[in-house]
Amino acid sequence: MTETLTLATRGSELALRQAETVRDALATRKREVEIRRVETRGDQIPDELIHRLGRTGAFVRALDEEVLAGDADLAVHSMKDVPTEGGDELVVAGVPERAASGDLLVHPEGKALADLPSGAVVGTGSLRRTAQIGAARPDLVVEPIRGNVDTRIEKLLAPGLQAEHERRLIASGEARAATAENGGDEGTETEWELPEGDDEDEATDGGDEPDEAFERSVEEWFDSLSDLERSAMERKVDAEYDALVLAEAGLRRSDLFYDVETTRLSREEFVPAAGQGAIAVTAADDEVVEAVRSAVDHPRTRVATTVERTVLAELNGGCIAPIGVSALVQGEHVHVRARVLSTDGTEEVSGTRDLPIRSHATAAASFAADLADRGAADLIAEAREEVDADA
Repeated sequence: MTETLTLATRGSELALRQAETVRDALATRKREVEIRRVETRGDQIPDELIHRLGRTGAFVRALDEEVLAGDADLAVHSMKDVPTEGGDELVVAGVPERAASGDLLVHPEGKALADLPSGAVVGTGSLRRTAQIGAARPDLVVEPIRGNVDTRIEKLLAPGLQAEHERRLIASGEARAATAENGGDEGTETEWELPEGDDEDEATDGGDEPDEAFERSVEEWFDSLSDLERSAMERKVDAEYDALVLAEAGLRRSDLFYDVETTRLSREEFVPAAGQGAIAVTAADDEVVEAVRSAVDHPRTRVATTVERTVLAELNGGCIAPIGVSALVQGEHVHVRARVLSTDGTEEVSGTRDLPIRSHATAAASFAADLADRGAADLIAEAREEVDADA
């Protein structure tokens, strides 16, 4: 008789992709795995920033409750969302091999962070990234942004694509023709106005804008757009962004990495969040735990994420303080880098250390204690006070 396991996951495209990789690794001729979509608190309040959704676990609790209630056998999470504190009812049964763990700058033209003009608007929903941007480029404006990966990118691309579409319509004469069909009423979306000081003959006979020359027709240009760009064309946005900072793993798992222009951000400055790029599979039943562990667990990733999460737990930062912690297994040691900042990025405590792999957890706790003594605890306490004041 075939055994069936039920896997709980969020319903976002990225979450489903992560769940499918676990399902495929677990499924055998004698075991089927069904995916169960669950709405979490983080999904129910889409316009709220992550750190204001609760202390920890905004995207985790609802999934784990499905397991504890017996409605699912296991749950799949982004490791960075899993609280470092909690009950003992569930265990992290499996940690698959990690994807790329760093951050990317997404810009329509592929500009690097150093090339953005002063005052450029960068979107992120992360306290950590906000502080790291502030430390690297205090002259930039950081604005919050929420939504799935594709939604965020559409918000970035929409204004530029819509403006380009309008320019092409004007150049082709379609905008003026549409205005004429509407009786020349003001306020129509297709209304076209001559530049001040120009007459119609000048604007249509080799003069300056709007008589631009395009090699392709409006239809040919639109047909050349990707599905992502076409979706962006239809999106109404309340805020405009010049660039975004996103996790590389999220872009790759969403199959969007090659659809946008990106540059990698320095891991020394933009130290990733603890667990970024990794997946955690939680379970309660001993047999399920063993099945998951034997099928999907990647020892090096488990060691690295254990170090990162131990540092985060010892600092008691959770999601309310700008903390980056990144670990890499190198032979018999684990190289770990941590950066704790003030929320505006003007102050920081940082450090690196090579930890013995045989005692990586206790060594990570000692490293965290050293950071705390050097002022990290004070920065975290200040961040907590700011979050509480905003609540």
